[in-house]
Amino acid sequence: MKKLFTTIFYLNIVFTQNVFLKQFSDQFADIAEKANPAVVTILTEKKIEINQSNRSTPQEDLFRFYFNQPRQREYKSSALGSGVIIDAKNGYIITNNHVVEDVDEITVRLLDKSEYKASIIGKDPKSDLAVIKIKAKGLADLQLGDSDNLRVGEWVIAVGSPFSANLSHTVTAGIVSAKGRGNIIQGDIYEDFIQTDAAINPGNSGGALLNSSGDLIGINTAIYSNGYFDRGNKGVGFAIPSNMVKKVMSDLIAYGEVVRSYIGVQIQPINDTAAKALDLKTRSGALVANVIEDGPADKAGIETGDVIVEFDGMMIKSVDHLRNNVSVSKPNNFYNLGVIRDGRKKSFKVKLEKMPNDDKLALNVQTENSNELGIEVSNLNRLNRQEFGISSQDAGIVVTRVLSDSPSAEAGIQAGDLITRVGSRRCRTIKEFDALVKNTKRRGMLMLHIKRDGNAQYVTLDLKK
Repeated sequence: MKKLFTTIFYLNIVFTQNVFLKQFSDQFADIAEKANPAVVTILTEKKIEINQSNRSTPQEDLFRFYFNQPRQREYKSSALGSGVIIDAKNGYIITNNHVVEDVDEITVRLLDKSEYKASIIGKDPKSDLAVIKIKAKGLADLQLGDSDNLRVGEWVIAVGSPFSANLSHTVTAGIVSAKGRGNIIQGDIYEDFIQTDAAINPGNSGGALLNSSGDLIGINTAIYSNGYFDRGNKGVGFAIPSNMVKKVMSDLIAYGEVVRSYIGVQIQPINDTAAKALDLKTRSGALVANVIEDGPADKAGIETGDVIVEFDGMMIKSVDHLRNNVSVSKPNNFYNLGVIRDGRKKSFKVKLEKMPNDDKLALNVQTENSNELGIEVSNLNRLNRQEFGISSQDAGIVVTRVLSDSPSAEAGIQAGDLITRVGSRRCRTIKEFDALVKNTKRRGMLMLHIKRDGNAQYVTLDLKK
């Protein structure tokens, strides 16, 4: 009797497991069946002209001579990507900017193999997103879900066209490995990636990432790779979260560009050195390395050396966290900013402004002479005083970086040097330094008074070279 009971109990477990697995499998199949018609394959072409520098080999010239073949003056380069239809009525498709950037022709292929020429509605390199449009009837679309509700460990499904158009609508599954990943792609990119081990490969870019309810919670954009010839899936893929996609997509459709806000500061992560110097108990937040003159932060009273720990009631986790949340906030509105200064928390009201274009922003952030002199400088604050051993009684600006093969490097200037004078004139801020250098460098020679390890000396930079 006991043996019979054990057998029945075991069979019940097996039956229950099989039912669960069948339900689990059916759920994934239902999601794929719903998503596939809304996921597209994107084929692009670019004409590349061959100029005089692209000379042919003697063997190619001999071949053309015997077979009377004309010299090819241009050829077409093709590429592959994926996209997601997010508005069936208007034919709007979201994809990655790098899929459609700088191409001459875009073709969208649907699940039923029908093809349509696409036009670009708007592109945003800083988020690596773009919206394109096709004219077609009977389209299916996917609605964006709420990526903030996504949990690490949750099952997700990726849909796209890896490697080849013949592999379109490939469905893979995995879990959310991490959220809020940044510093993945080099360049000026807004990053808040969802990391997943669902197989994502070249060609999946712009495709869908879906949660277990079938909601579109990300746009696949990048994979971890050891190099160009080793670009297969390593179980580490990245997707742009749907909440970032919503903001970018709506702006691109409405304005053709993304309207972003900025505070007007340069920020950096808080490492162990900075945390000790600022007597911080946590590494969360963003350290203000520089305040742009007359920018929103400067007008609000933010200073170099402040640590921004709160924005609009939200505790700031990292540099990317602050940057992303500020960028999607509305310009010309006031927001509460919480900072730690000299060990105490202070609150400020900052009126965000529309982010200037890259050229104007670069002018505001970088000193005019940085490239010409070959140095980067910073106003003094408690952090760099401790880092470079500069006394609290000393005044001037500190050299934070020296470019190789520059006039400053040739003159022997080093990172950590304190510049106190330009010629005979004192300088206490970057603004004063810029003005003095501008008036002095016209003569071709520039004398800087520096202090290093308690010793002072003049160094001369030859700007004529």
